[in-house]
Amino acid sequence: MIFLTFLLGLAVGSFINLLIDRLPKGEDIIFKRSHCDFCRKTLRIADLVPLISFLFLKGRCRYCRRPLSLKYPLFELLTAFLFVFVYLKYPLSASFESFVTLFYYFLAVSVLLVIFFIDLRHHIIPDGLTLILTLTTLFYQWLYLPQFFLSNILSGAGFMLLFLFLFLVTRGRGMGFGDVKLSFFIGMFAGFPKIIVVFYLAFLTGALLSLILVSMGKKKLKSTIAFGPFLVAAAFVGHFYGDSLIRFFSQFV
Repeated sequence: MIFLTFLLGLAVGSFINLLIDRLPKGEDIIFKRSHCDFCRKTLRIADLVPLISFLFLKGRCRYCRRPLSLKYPLFELLTAFLFVFVYLKYPLSASFESFVTLFYYFLAVSVLLVIFFIDLRHHIIPDGLTLILTLTTLFYQWLYLPQFFLSNILSGAGFMLLFLFLFLVTRGRGMGFGDVKLSFFIGMFAGFPKIIVVFYLAFLTGALLSLILVSMGKKKLKSTIAFGPFLVAAAFVGHFYGDSLIRFFSQFV
């Protein structure tokens, strides 16, 4: 099952690559055939087998022999390893609930990866992706986590109000409105008190990287950086390790 999960992750990672490339451009993601970025030659199925094609072609286009970007196999491997991680956290059992739970987390991790890299590259968070995460989380938690449903709704609402306040105070210079909309899902996904860990991780890592970039001359003091990737990374860490981090730091309080 772990091997099959890894293969599934490679396939989904290939689709994630496509989404990251096409969604910001508004291009068709279903019917438009994949092509080489250099010679524009339409790729065959044999050219699109996740990871295998890249290795078989030695990282070059079959037609023009130009080197392909390493982002394609790296994204596929990243997704595959994250899928295995999720499977180890939520392994399949004989119950239908375990299947739904695993599907939900596969979907959440996949969409969060797309948001991470699109916001990192283009400084936008597509509303459709945020809507998918929010609706599936509401549906999943309502059915399978009813004891936490209200608490998670309140966590999402509180986190979103905090981000809305920051957005209004900074007049959109501190973060984009896409971050505000995403924050509702983040609050529901993490829940209380793990949302506190998410908050600290996102803002501390964001501030630290900003200071590093400013000190290196890569950014000016008044420049903005994409905050979505910090939110996504913090949500992942907070959701899976938030309780452990809270117990660790509570020893020093």
